[in-house]
Amino acid sequence: MSIPYWRLSGFYFFYFATVGSFIPYWSLYLKDSGFNPVEIGELSALLVGTKIIAPNIWGWIADHTGRSLRIIRMASFFAAILFGGFLFVDGYVWFVWVTIIFSFFWNASLPQFEAVTLRHLKTQSHRYSKIRLWGSVGFIFAVLGVGWLLDYLPIAILPDVITALLLATWVLSLFTPEAHTLSHDADPIGIMQIIKKPEILAFLTASMLLQVAQAPYYVFYSIYLEHYHYSASLIGGLWALGVLAEIVLFIYMSRILKRFPLRNILLFSIFLSIVRWLIIAYGADYLALLVFAQLLHAATFGGVHVAAIHLVHLYFGQQHQGKGQALYGSVSFGLGAMLGSLYSGYYWQSSGATFVYSLAAICCCIALVIAYIWVGREKTKNNTVLG
Repeated sequence: MSIPYWRLSGFYFFYFATVGSFIPYWSLYLKDSGFNPVEIGELSALLVGTKIIAPNIWGWIADHTGRSLRIIRMASFFAAILFGGFLFVDGYVWFVWVTIIFSFFWNASLPQFEAVTLRHLKTQSHRYSKIRLWGSVGFIFAVLGVGWLLDYLPIAILPDVITALLLATWVLSLFTPEAHTLSHDADPIGIMQIIKKPEILAFLTASMLLQVAQAPYYVFYSIYLEHYHYSASLIGGLWALGVLAEIVLFIYMSRILKRFPLRNILLFSIFLSIVRWLIIAYGADYLALLVFAQLLHAATFGGVHVAAIHLVHLYFGQQHQGKGQALYGSVSFGLGAMLGSLYSGYYWQSSGATFVYSLAAICCCIALVIAYIWVGREKTKNNTVLG
């Protein structure tokens, strides 16, 4: 069957358009709703914290039933309906409950869709970045559009915009065909045998630390820039610039993957992450430095993410692909992002933004050491050289 390029790309477009409406502006919405930095950090931690559990539950079901798309459609539908609850609730406790229930479904769909995309691509996994880049286009479309809207309209409209985009994501999932695995390995390895390998544990630990570092950017970057009197449209523009750099990387990633080992791409991207967080920590007064730091998003998210997705694909094989993608998402975007959201919320007022982003750089330094020692030094069983 031919690859359903536009249907796969369309799902990524609307999913990350939702992310582009949500991540840069949700903390501003929470601040406008009367929540303090600690409460904002806790709500953000709850949002990503369900990734520790939810993707693994859905991944196990998907791998055992072979019905990934059915799970994606159901999760996308309930995520849209439940997010609408923010239109009707008020107060910290109600926000906590809506956040937990909504995110349990929202966090289920993307790891499974990554697995579906790779199943469609089969032996052409190098084309993944050409499909995934449309997610980045959707992010830019939303972050610029919402930033422009918020220059003229109150931020109270944000839940309406996000609910509409969640519904569009669900509609796109209805048109995406299922991709069935043709065959498993003749002598399959148990999932726990894979996870226990030192290289896999090191890869997951490094991935977690990178998301601990990334979380303060997602939670407080817009508030940080607002403190320096940057406008909403300029804040949106800086977010969009980072994702535009990511798109350029995705366009050329298939060539990069043919030329450089995954290990080298991962290590270089982690090094640039250290540089980026230090620039943001100490250079917020200088727009030119912030622009340069946003261009580094191509590596700190794009390079890391593509290398990680390919490593998971190689590590876990076809039989455990859904569980592998879910585990990677749970440990990194779940546990890592939750810890990063919590520490940034607790230290933002007491120690300041410079301290928070400096800690992010330290986390990346530790991740770089771990990845250098353990990740990508072996060949996979199909002789794909990782490093």
